[in-house]
Amino acid sequence: MGGRVSRVFRNFNVENRARREISKEKPTPAPRHRTARLDTMADSPEIKEEVLKKDDRFLTLLKDVYVESRDPPVRVKDGGGEHLPSKQEEKRLTKLGHLEALDVKKVPKGKISLVEALTLLNNHKLQPQIWTAEKIAAEYSLEVKDVNSLLEFFIPFTVLEFPKETKKAITSHKPKKLT
Repeated sequence: MGGRVSRVFRNFNVENRARREISKEKPTPAPRHRTARLDTMADSPEIKEEVLKKDDRFLTLLKDVYVESRDPPVRVKDGGGEHLPSKQEEKRLTKLGHLEALDVKKVPKGKISLVEALTLLNNHKLQPQIWTAEKIAAEYSLEVKDVNSLLEFFIPFTVLEFPKETKKAITSHKPKKLT
């Protein structure tokens, strides 16, 4: 409600107020000091002559300046004596079993593939006495602390099957007919 009232007063006689403001005489700006005006100094012939004049003393000093730059010597790598980093060389074959077609064949040491991670989590869940963190770390070339974190924070899904009796109870229930 307050917005409507203020809008009425704000828009009241807008055109006349705008015309009155436009027709007012504009105030003249304050005069500037002569030394502050650079454009008038640039127009003077003395300054133009000073700028365009070549000074022989400065030219001789400039001719004496000599700049020489040298790049550091470039070493050519022949590749005969150098090897790739050891992390890239350390690869292991994956232990996938029947899921071999779904995943990569070689994995860097210290890492596992997605299918391997699901497999080891499922093995640990089904047989935790056999598949301990130490055995998993040795089997997959991992660190024990990483395996402990993996077993603690990642849990595979569990599939629950309902007993047959509950299915019969649900299907034997007949809905009431509306009349």
